Amino acid sequence: MHNPAVSAREAEVLALVGEHLTNAEIAARLVISVRTVESHVSALLRKLQLPDRRALARHAAEVARAERSRSAPALPAPLTSFVGRVRERAELAEAVRAHRLVTVAGPGGVGKTRLALRVAADIANDPPGEFADGVWFVDLVPITEPDRVGSAVAAAVGVGEQPGIGIDDAVLAALAGHRALLVLDNCEHVRDGAAPFLERLLAACPRLRVLVTSRARLMVPFERVFPVPPLSREGGDESEAVALFMDRAAAVGLPPGPAAGEEVAAVCEGLGGMALAIELAAARWSTLGLDGLTAGLSDQLRILTGGSRADDRHRSVRAVLDWSHDLLEPPDQALLHRVSVFVAPFTPEAAIEVAGFGPLDAAAVVDGLGRLAEQSLLAVAPSEAGTRYHALETIRQYGTERLTGAGELTGVRARHLRWCLASAEALGETGGADWRARFDAVAEDMRAALTWAADQPERRADACRLAWSMAELAFARTLLGEAQQRFEQAARLADADAAAVALRHAAAVAGCRSLDGEMYRLHRAAAEAARRAGDTAGAGRDLATAATVAYRFSSSFAATPPADEVKAMLVEARELSGDAPGAEAAVALAEAAVLADAFGAVQGDPDNPVQQTVEQAERAVELARRTGDPVTESAALDALSGAQSWAGDAFAAAAAARRRIGLLGAEPSTPAGTHELMDALAMAAGTAVGVGELPEARRWGRRLADHPLLAEAGHHATSWLLVADAFSGNVGDVRTTSVRFLAAWEKCGRLRSRSLGPAAASVAMVHGLRGDEDARAAWLAIVGRAGPEADHRLGYGAVFDTMVLLHRGEAGAALERVAPEPDQVWKWVCWVWLHWYAALRAEAAVLAGHPDARDRIAAARALVTGNPVASAQVDRAEALLDGDLPRQLAAAAAFGAAGCRYQAARTLVLAGGEHAAAGQAALADLGTAPAR
Repeated sequence: MHNPAVSAREAEVLALVGEHLTNAEIAARLVISVRTVESHVSALLRKLQLPDRRALARHAAEVARAERSRSAPALPAPLTSFVGRVRERAELAEAVRAHRLVTVAGPGGVGKTRLALRVAADIANDPPGEFADGVWFVDLVPITEPDRVGSAVAAAVGVGEQPGIGIDDAVLAALAGHRALLVLDNCEHVRDGAAPFLERLLAACPRLRVLVTSRARLMVPFERVFPVPPLSREGGDESEAVALFMDRAAAVGLPPGPAAGEEVAAVCEGLGGMALAIELAAARWSTLGLDGLTAGLSDQLRILTGGSRADDRHRSVRAVLDWSHDLLEPPDQALLHRVSVFVAPFTPEAAIEVAGFGPLDAAAVVDGLGRLAEQSLLAVAPSEAGTRYHALETIRQYGTERLTGAGELTGVRARHLRWCLASAEALGETGGADWRARFDAVAEDMRAALTWAADQPERRADACRLAWSMAELAFARTLLGEAQQRFEQAARLADADAAAVALRHAAAVAGCRSLDGEMYRLHRAAAEAARRAGDTAGAGRDLATAATVAYRFSSSFAATPPADEVKAMLVEARELSGDAPGAEAAVALAEAAVLADAFGAVQGDPDNPVQQTVEQAERAVELARRTGDPVTESAALDALSGAQSWAGDAFAAAAAARRRIGLLGAEPSTPAGTHELMDALAMAAGTAVGVGELPEARRWGRRLADHPLLAEAGHHATSWLLVADAFSGNVGDVRTTSVRFLAAWEKCGRLRSRSLGPAAASVAMVHGLRGDEDARAAWLAIVGRAGPEADHRLGYGAVFDTMVLLHRGEAGAALERVAPEPDQVWKWVCWVWLHWYAALRAEAAVLAGHPDARDRIAAARALVTGNPVASAQVDRAEALLDGDLPRQLAAAAAFGAAGCRYQAARTLVLAGGEHAAAGQAALADLGTAPAR
């Protein structure tokens, strides 16, 4: 816990001192001045009674460590105690501290996982320093697809998906500065995925160390292999092997007495010191005794003669597994074989569905699970949903081999596939607070069943069905990367008609991920699938949609599609579409996007005739409306909103954006509907800002900020809310929200996007109004990295900078900042910023005494009439020019009614006299510096 005398801000400074940041770096991170940081550091040294900054950093690390120990997920807690391995434990810990990547290698059953967990726990309890950010554990046993290693790591370390990048890149960005240990258990079956992922991870995260368990080395740079030997048998009945046997035997009954030590040592020697073999033998001690164990194992152990020592170790485990298996009754043998197809802990009900056929009925399955657990062949895993069972990976592989030998593997996997299909269907029909947990409990088994079925030609239809279900469930679970992957997998498994539909869904999911290049690719792939199916109209619709995507979302492409390529697609789309309504509407929208540049694309021509652009967009809306599809109509309305913005009609643009939300409803269930709604919310918030409807802008911005698909993307989620709050004068809300924005932006690797610059600039403006120049400079630097320079210099930056300059009383500088006529910077101001630009330009002219001030007021009034904030600002400018105090006070009231508290307060300051004091007090309440 922090010292009660330490304030929240001081606690933030303390944490960053612990990261060894300089005062300047802390100031930039917290967006405060360097002088303020110095003051906080001095206060901390005094309050905590520490002699210097070095001691303060040590104290901060101790505090951080204590907090992590309370909040970080615990390492898996083995149900049995750790025995022996004193030397290996110390050597492995030293290897982990000395090397970036250590692979604990050895055969199945030797004890790799237990040793790695014990060492990881030791390291987690080290003094803070090398592993100050803790230890994470990732179990790769359930992972059946090598390309899902990154997803498993993301889930373990709490990294969600980020718009614009894949989950692997999100993990790399999130862990880049962490001092931590990552434990990857059981890598051998996904080496093809683990090796390249770890190579990238270690290169991107220089302070991260990785501990791997695997039956074979990964063959990647930096790897240090640590072979795990069998348990030591030195010392006879005092050996580590005997100690393990005694411990496990005690767990199932009275342990053998001291007199039996030599016999136990002989058993352990015969088992080659293999930990799993010793544990399985000890589990039989209470029923067979040492005599029975010795007699029963003697035949099995004969196979240990000859061969290499490593082979002997494998054989000793197989020998004991064979022996343990042969001691089971036939029904329990069959049950052990059949439940080996589960890759994750399973319920008795699931076992009945998969394993409950002749000679096993439901009662035999339930009873048999208990007996297998008693013999240590299954582990019991209690959960909130009830008891679950699972087998160690070595035993599971053994069971699968036995299942194959019995000729039942295909049949049992087919039953497992049917259970997975039924589970997916049940999840698709239900919800509830526990839905996510129920999905997570069966997801890995569904993935494993899908991997198997996809390779079986006779199971292709079932595999396609499961892939489709998994895509929909993953989307509902906000696993967008997997949702796209599964839709694409379903397309590969489906016939051409269904493949086109699946690819359209995959394209929509890519849109939700802000991977617009992927969206473009997938719509083109859908067109090819539709063409193969003989659906020429569908192919034309998909090509037209791809063309629209290339222009509608052009600023988000890593590489913008060439204009000639897109126009050629549009020509082909026209030829294929004919007069099919859906295809005709898609072509009309593509024409508005590509030929008329309704969206103001990067590769577009801004000199297109405005009226033609509006007419083409209106035609697209009418054709889309006839389709009866709200998603199609919403996209066309987006084009109309853009066209009306080009025409200078901000009110019509805002109205079109609002219509989109009404069409789409509260919570669209499809990926396309969800993608369209997220875009509609952003456009509705932005256009509402543009016409001065600040409460409405905040409402849409808040809804976007709370959207579940943006939970991990706070920079995208909060962008328009920040702008609306900044214009409203909600200084405290901006400062709070900006923390989420900055953390998410840094976590995603500081991606550049056209939508992020205005948000960062709005935060810089707020700090300018507060008079905190250091914080303003820090946020202006973020603006430079978050969005295009011209957008800030010629567009929104002029608006935000002018507001700060006018607040400071620097009217001349403000007038210079908005010197260009609006039509000279039309491309940058016409959408959201035009009314603000014109009104500020008029006010700056009045306050600077410009001779054309009255003409600018008239021009601005003609443009902004109907905008409550901009109109009040123009009224205030004219009242100031005329010295009309009542009209100034009326403007203050108008600002207040419009939800613009900052301008209401500033108006009182400008009114002077007795009103100025009230205005300055109101500004102080908002958190700004006095206005001049």
